[in-house]
Amino acid sequence: MRRLEPVPAAAATIRFMPPRRTGRLVLLALLLALLSGAAVAADKTPGKAEHDNFHFLGEMNKASTVMVVETRIVPPELGKKIARAVDQVIRDGNQPGAKRPGDYLQYEPLILALAGPDGSRMHSGRSRQDILSTTRRLMQRERALALMAAMTQSKAQLLAVAEKNLDTIVPAYTNGVQAQPTTYAHYLLAFASVFGRDSARLKDAYARLNLSPLGAGALGTSSFPVNRERLAELLGFDGALENSYDAAQLGALDTGVELVGLCSNAALMMGVLVQDMHTQYHQAAPWITLQEGRLTGTSSIMPQKRNPYALNTLRLQASEVVGRAFTYQLEAHNVTPGMPDYKRDQVEKTLELTTDAFVKLAELMNNLVIDRSRALQEVEADYSTTTELADILQRDSDVPFRVGHHFASELVSHGRAHKLKPAEIPFDVVKQLYTEAVKAFDFPRTDFPLTQERYRTALSAQNMLASSKGLGGPQRAETTRMLAAEKRRLDQDAAWLKAQEEKLALAQQKLDRTFSGLFQ
Repeated sequence: MRRLEPVPAAAATIRFMPPRRTGRLVLLALLLALLSGAAVAADKTPGKAEHDNFHFLGEMNKASTVMVVETRIVPPELGKKIARAVDQVIRDGNQPGAKRPGDYLQYEPLILALAGPDGSRMHSGRSRQDILSTTRRLMQRERALALMAAMTQSKAQLLAVAEKNLDTIVPAYTNGVQAQPTTYAHYLLAFASVFGRDSARLKDAYARLNLSPLGAGALGTSSFPVNRERLAELLGFDGALENSYDAAQLGALDTGVELVGLCSNAALMMGVLVQDMHTQYHQAAPWITLQEGRLTGTSSIMPQKRNPYALNTLRLQASEVVGRAFTYQLEAHNVTPGMPDYKRDQVEKTLELTTDAFVKLAELMNNLVIDRSRALQEVEADYSTTTELADILQRDSDVPFRVGHHFASELVSHGRAHKLKPAEIPFDVVKQLYTEAVKAFDFPRTDFPLTQERYRTALSAQNMLASSKGLGGPQRAETTRMLAAEKRRLDQDAAWLKAQEEKLALAQQKLDRTFSGLFQ
């Protein structure tokens, strides 16, 4: 299995640009260039779709020509004539500036001009309906694999940052208020877990996506002995989508909703991560920033500004993904079967936009600057460790948790009222606060049971993290274990991606070889 390594800072050359179309091979070439440290070639920029409708019509016509000859729907000699015409149309369309029709009714006349009316026999048992549904799946399949490539790359970068910050203590928040300290590695591994569920959803969805509708006709097949399983095999599908009504009419919507839904899930969590980073930029002394350069910018009037443009761009793009997913569902809602509303390219565009967002996320993670000392100062300036103080009172001195919790709350109120940090409250005052607090519970032992040294230790973030014992907690042993587990899952995702790519490449080779054998 291949391990996706983090992108070196010097090799990261992707610009934060407005989202454009990204084909699978373009993205993979881009990621390969990043991994090798090479510059991205001018003709490999994100936004150029590798394969369009014309391309996939050609592939379907090649597969259909093979099938109709094999099933004797078309005799071999005529099959040779049709195959040559199909091949020539593909060659002509691949010439610079040539027309590349994506509608079969505009495509077929090109074949008939070369093969005559008999060229239409290649279309036996097909309809524009099953062709369109197959086109959608072929294009979505390509883009789903591009999305997986971007997901694995961004996760590799995220894990690299986590590994460098196993002991970086940072504040964590609930309800927008500092809650407890954690480590940045623990925090990032939470997002790695979330994005891991996204990749699992994508793999599951891919299994349902990679089924062929071709040969289903308009919705009820035909009287021709069309071999749908053979068509599926030739096009690299895992099988045929069995029910012909489902294949031609319903599956496009059902699968499309699943794909845009998983894109929306990923984008929502991406937005959460980015907005959390952006919140730091509200601070006069943030503990997390971006390296100054292409991901940041200055104000046109204020020289002190270092605007985090990358965060703005990625957050907006994540919102656009969510919006597109919702729009697709609205467009398909309450539409009768057979309508074109949900058979356009909305799903492909959403997949492409999500893929581009993950590419941006990878570069974002590669350009983070973490100020460890500043993060710890922020933790120590608040009272987020008082939960551990209440726990210690219960464990070490048999003080019921609610009693200890009440005391810790009174300690916080006193400290904040006097503008004192936890470590700045005099120990005599601490003891006095404890004596007063436990009276509310008629607790008999009114003397504070901890020594000054033990009390100070109890309030330290280092002690609180080291004392954690629960599964999945921020203690180093658990964080290290979870990091290793996420790396294994990353390797599994990379291996899955490689297997799908190799399967499709092999199917392509077999189709090309079998098709060319018809007229050689």
